Amino acid sequence: MIKTILVFAESRDGVLRRVALEALGAARRLAGKDGAVHAVLACSGGAAEEAATLTARGADVVHIADDPSLRAYAPEAYVAALGAAMAAVRPDAFLLGHTAAGRELAPRVAAAYGAGHIADVTAIDVSHDGGDVGFIRPLYAGKAFERRSFVPGHPWVITVRPNNLPAAEPIDAAERTGTVTALPFTVPPLYTAVRGLVRRTGGQLDLAEADVVVSGGRGVRSAAGFEPLHALAASLGGAVGASRGACDAGYCDYALQIGQTGKVVTPQLYIACGISGAIQHLAGMSQSRVIVAINKDPDAPIFGVADYGIIGDLFEVVPLLTAELQRVRS
Repeated sequence: MIKTILVFAESRDGVLRRVALEALGAARRLAGKDGAVHAVLACSGGAAEEAATLTARGADVVHIADDPSLRAYAPEAYVAALGAAMAAVRPDAFLLGHTAAGRELAPRVAAAYGAGHIADVTAIDVSHDGGDVGFIRPLYAGKAFERRSFVPGHPWVITVRPNNLPAAEPIDAAERTGTVTALPFTVPPLYTAVRGLVRRTGGQLDLAEADVVVSGGRGVRSAAGFEPLHALAASLGGAVGASRGACDAGYCDYALQIGQTGKVVTPQLYIACGISGAIQHLAGMSQSRVIVAINKDPDAPIFGVADYGIIGDLFEVVPLLTAELQRVRS
């Protein structure tokens, strides 16, 4: 097992991201009873509530880096804060979510501290003979997997893909012995500045953390064609995504793009509507638990990875699915 583990407890608008709790859960399992689990929070203006959540779920020590430079995402400031945590804790492993921020911060921190780096872990394998720990990550759009063994003696920085590992559960109140401490750090020169934030309307769930994703491709044919997909996603409590082709055609915002050059998602249910199934798109969704494909072309490559396939016009099939779901729930 791993003796000392540090977790980056990434948050958004004062709320811990689910992948932070998934990383904490992995850390608890890897540390076992004899190891120590530390968490680091980066914030501006306090994070008492988030810290309480972390200690309630098994963090032994929560380090809070609190500075105005952390109000908006500035990678230089975040690297400095996480680096201070690395220096204070000296962990054997540092776990982060494989999010947009995590993908940027992890290699920077690893390079700064001479650590090894393993990205996009979807499973953790612990052998029973000798306690060897292996980190599993997909390759070639999920067609192959590699197992990287944890080698003690120097630190490792590891990102875990959202929606793949069980989140840390609250522990008994009598066992909650975690402490919270301030983490001082020196703010470096900032080479980027956030002048303002423009939030998208609609309140959609984060694609990477949604349990259900309904995606549209070029077969949706227009921006208006996404409306039935939004209705289906709403009935399932999910989020809407898109292929690059749909984004390039101007049907939707690139923030919804799923694939090799977009977001990687692993929901419990992925519904692909009018998506042919180019390998670049499969790279972003092929590890979904259940894949349903809706396409008029029976030879579309998407059917090769789908658990269930519906050959038909999405503009007929999707409204029928939505109506049936609403009927069942009522």
